[in-house]
Formats: sequence, structure tokens, C-alpha cells
Amino acid sequence: MWNRILERMMKGLVSSGALIMELPGGKSLFFGDANSEAVRVQIKDQATIRKLCLNPDLALGEAYMEGHLTIEGDNLGGFLELLLRNMSEVGEPVARRVVAVVRNTARRIGQYNPISKATRNVRHHYDLSDELYELFLDDDRQYSCAYFKSPDDTLETAQQQKKDHIARKLRLKEGDSVLDIGSGWGGMGLTLAGDYGCKVFGVTLSSGQHRISNLRARDAKLADRSTFALMDYRSVNGKFDRIVSVGMFEHVGAPHYREYFRAVHNLLKDDGIALIHTIGRSSPPGTTSPWLAKYIFPGGYVPALSEVMTAIERENLMVNDIEVLWLHYAETLRHWNERFMNNIDRIREMYDDRFCRMWRYYLYACENTFRHGQTCVYQIQMSKKKGAVPLTRDYIYS
Repeated sequence: MWNRILERMMKGLVSSGALIMELPGGKSLFFGDANSEAVRVQIKDQATIRKLCLNPDLALGEAYMEGHLTIEGDNLGGFLELLLRNMSEVGEPVARRVVAVVRNTARRIGQYNPISKATRNVRHHYDLSDELYELFLDDDRQYSCAYFKSPDDTLETAQQQKKDHIARKLRLKEGDSVLDIGSGWGGMGLTLAGDYGCKVFGVTLSSGQHRISNLRARDAKLADRSTFALMDYRSVNGKFDRIVSVGMFEHVGAPHYREYFRAVHNLLKDDGIALIHTIGRSSPPGTTSPWLAKYIFPGGYVPALSEVMTAIERENLMVNDIEVLWLHYAETLRHWNERFMNNIDRIREMYDDRFCRMWRYYLYACENTFRHGQTCVYQIQMSKKKGAVPLTRDYIYS
């Protein structure tokens, strides 16, 4: 029975490209265009087929991680590109839509994110080995979407361009006080302190990021202008000329959006500017992939713009500018994936094969979601009053 259900699912999904599925017992199924070069996968047991039919999002990633589904030549990128490209063309399989409806009913419970839970969620991902992130990120450890002015830009160039692009939107003056919500390993804060003469206060819930940020500030002789605290944004007091948050809003949780923007409003000076850089979806509100939530980003959620705007409006902030970055994150992930693969032997020594398969699946799935899905990056510039930014956007690109 489950073989027939899987066959119907895949027939309805794969129309361009080609896929060969080898099932337990030796039977092979072909889907797609006979003139295309096929991606060949092998499913090792009937239990995996049943799980793929009932909960494909979770089961596919787990099957690859555990070796219950293998791909000829380990062509994981080609396999996920084939699936996600076809989903963008013909829509999601019925089974996936049904599971999404069920998940959506419990969405607010899963995204409830008090400080204690937020701390656990952040440390699950960001407090892995320091060396792991050194092996695939740029020299500044920017773990967010870069800004590519040219496809030939290196990752280091594109990440520096991202920081400068955001800095121009903040309209910084020397001596400005800046709050960095979700300050990571300190790269954005140290750039604003060192290159723009600002006084930066960054907050993170990752103990590893907190330690490294302050070491970097000391080593760069910027400790007098950049301080990083191990604390939640909801515990910050004071007023700041500027607020920046890059790649952190995805961890806030939809039930806390008004709380987040209330904090931004209360912490921002009356003539201040805030810039929020977040992954987003161009579709209506949805749910997080259960595989991603279980193994990579517990508590994470990519918001629809409508959800964000509703919270901003209700907390009396004015939106001055919204920029949508479409393929920039796909290119960023491509660079990360290449560096990860170049160092996979060392990463395997640090962890194991299962961890490497899990992270390969994460990086390839995210890259192809940005290439073929409805996922993008939003940069939202806000203030508390009119006139905080110039009349035109020329200043961003000068």
C-alpha cells in the first residue's frame, strides 16, 4: 500500500528533470522526463517509505541522515534541487499540505519563546564547536545573508558589503550609540565601532558567541567602544541612537512579535533609526519545516511580511524602507556549502558521519529553498518619526 501511495505522490510532483527510485526488493520507479539525466536514489526499507508518505518533510531529512535513503554519487544537491524546483512549478504534494495544516494549528504553542526556552534554543545551534563555524564561515564569522554586487564576489567581500549596506541605512554618525540585538560573534558590532566610530552594545544568548565577541573586541583594541553581553533583548535598558538586528528575528517566535517591536520602540531614541534584517517568506504565514525545527533551529520560524508589519504598526513604529533580497542568501549558502565540503574530513573527526550528513542536508535544503521556493530576506528600516531619513534612497547607494 505504501509503495503505491509514494508512487502517486512522486508522479504528481516530478514533471521536469528525472528521478529513479529503487525500492526495497529491487523494484525501480521512474518519474519525470525520459530525456533528462536522472537522479537515482535508493530507499533501504519499508518503514522509510511509510514515513515519507505520512510526514515527508521530517522523514526525508531523517532518512538521509540515518543512511536509510542514499543517492547515487551522494548527489544530495541535485536531488534536493530536483524536488524543490518541481514543487515551485507544480505545488506541494497533498500529503505535505495536510501535515502543514495540522502543524499550523499548534504553531503558536511551538513558537512560545520565553527567555529560558529562547536560551536553550540558541545554544542548541550556536554553541557547537567554535572550530566548526571557522571552517565554513568567512573570516568575520558572519552567519547571515551576504550582499553580492557581483556573482564573482568572494564571500568575504560580500559579507563586508552586507555590513556596509546596513550601516548606510542606519545613517550613522561618529559617537552614535548602537544596540545590536543578536550580535553573533561580534562582526557587525566591531565593524560599526571600528569603521564608523560608534559605541556598540551587543546582546546574545550564546555563551560561545559572547566569549569570542569580547575577545575580538579586546584584540582589536575596540573594547572601549564595543561591549557584548550575555542577555536577552527583553532585559536591555536604556536609549540608543540606532538599533540593528541581523539574522536574529527568525528566533523571536510569532507570539512575541509585538513584544519584540515594543522593545525596539522603547529602546530607540525619538530621532533614532532601526534596521531589522531577517529571512522571510513571500507567501502567507506558515510553519517551520519539522526537520529543521527538530535538528537545526528549534523554535525558529521564518515570518511572512504581513505578520511583521502588523506587529510594527501596532507598536507605533514607522517603516521608512523595505528591501527584498532574493538570491543573495542562495549564493551565501553555496559558499558555505563549498567550504563545509572542503573541510568535511576535519568536521567528521570532530563529530561523525551522521552529523556531516545532517549539516549537508541543512545547507543544501536551505540553498535550494532560496533558489526555488518563496523564501527571501527582508531589510526593514524603521523610525519613530518622519524625517529621520532623507527624502530619497540615494544615500543607501552613494
